[in-house]
Amino acid sequence: MNIAIVGLGLMGGSLALSLKKLNFIDNIVGSDHNQKHQKEALELGLVSQIVEFEEVKKYDVIFLAIPVDGVISALKNLEEVGENTTIIDLGSTKSKIVSSVPHSIRKNFIAAHPMTGTENFGPSAAVEGLYEDQVVVLCDLEHSGKTQQQVSRKIFKALKMRKYFMGANEHDRHAAFISHMPHAISFSIANTVMKQENKHNILALAAGGFRSMSRLAKSSPNMWEDIFRQNKSNLLEAIEIFESELAMLKKSIENDEWSEVNKTMNDGNKLHDILD
Repeated sequence: MNIAIVGLGLMGGSLALSLKKLNFIDNIVGSDHNQKHQKEALELGLVSQIVEFEEVKKYDVIFLAIPVDGVISALKNLEEVGENTTIIDLGSTKSKIVSSVPHSIRKNFIAAHPMTGTENFGPSAAVEGLYEDQVVVLCDLEHSGKTQQQVSRKIFKALKMRKYFMGANEHDRHAAFISHMPHAISFSIANTVMKQENKHNILALAAGGFRSMSRLAKSSPNMWEDIFRQNKSNLLEAIEIFESELAMLKKSIENDEWSEVNKTMNDGNKLHDILD
């Protein structure tokens, strides 16, 4: 297979590093509108060459590792691909992407969300093995062509990813609770502390707990603005439910209902019975 990756940041760059190790991949090229990213990607050896977006249509598999708005725009310009071409998007929300795919290339398209990443971004953030042993959610796969289904399954299996299947709407609601809301909370925690404490106190007192809770606030504001906008209704629902949970804990503390506080924390402990 000859691969083209559109977007050479963390996700696209890490994907390139992993794909290079697969014996059925012949060549990997990249496309990115950011000239600095182009230069870095070549210097780091992520791709063999940089090509213009129009050229990616010639490749067997096209990965769209760009923000959701970019994916939607790119799909409108990929209607001339061959019938056996596979287009795989890696966007963090799926409903609006799936609904925007031109009918002429719906069979070519695979809606995928690799549930992995770090708080860093750009080509220099690329991590070898980022995808290994992680979950990839494939949405509405029944609407993709048989060839495209086989190609995507082969690639994600070779990347040692665990595949889950669901509808795009279902995915977006789950992602709001598991991924998007935690990012919103992390940004808010960071801003709360920044507005109350001077930097010397933050440096002196910020221990592991605060660092863990605020780590996601290092994430790309541009990327997460896009994700929040695309999944607005689900995100607002998740934030409202979180606010309700926090309000109940606050009320228990205010009323010295320490047994309720303890129960709330015990209930929270059960999450890691699942995760671990």
